[in-house]
Amino acid sequence: MADEAQAQQPQFALQRLYLKDVSFEAPSSPVIFTKDWEPKVKMDLNAGANLLAEGLYEVVVSVTVTVTTAEETAFLVEVEQAGLFVARGIEGDALDHTLNAFCPNVLFPYAREAVDSLVVKGGFPPLMLAPVNFDALYAEQKARAQQEGTPAN
Repeated sequence: MADEAQAQQPQFALQRLYLKDVSFEAPSSPVIFTKDWEPKVKMDLNAGANLLAEGLYEVVVSVTVTVTTAEETAFLVEVEQAGLFVARGIEGDALDHTLNAFCPNVLFPYAREAVDSLVVKGGFPPLMLAPVNFDALYAEQKARAQQEGTPAN
């Protein structure tokens, strides 16, 4: 009886964290180091989830940072931080929110650290990306989808 009750309880666990893909390019090196450092940072962010097996999901946060100075690309960093998550007994909107907001919130600090580490190893000043609120991004995305799905009056 206790096993049945436990089987019906929602289960959520992080199984593994890993870097899925990493890239660092500094196309203007070493000349860029002789110029005034006035960086302009552009960050692209994406998150997605894939079902691997029943109740097992891979969630990936992709971060691409391009930094330019004096109209030249100083460096480009791409990081795909991934995690394997167990999510059982969670369905519908709760599962969607878990995979597209909660899990990316768990993964993003690791992606931030990977970006910062690569930038410093590339000889540039540290680049600590600002935290991202995936819950707010998720809410915006849901609101936008609902607006687009609603017939115009």
